[in-house]
Amino acid sequence: MWQDPVVAETRALREQYANQFDHDADAIFQDILRRQSAPDKKLVSFPARKPLLVQDAAQQSVAPG
Repeated sequence: MWQDPVVAETRALREQYANQFDHDADAIFQDILRRQSAPDKKLVSFPARKPLLVQDAAQQSVAPG
C-alpha cells in the first residue's frame, strides 16, 4: 500500500514530540503554551471575516412560476 512520505514524516515527528513528554497531554499542552509565549515568536492576526449566507438548496432549485 502506498504511503504519503509527508504524512509518514509528520506522524514520526508527532510521535517523537509525544515521547518527550511520555504522551502526557497536559505536559504537551504546557509546552505548547510556553512556546507560544516565547518572545521571538511573531504573532499574526487577521481581521474578522463576515460569514457567507448559505441559502437552503431547496429554495435555490424552485423556479418562480
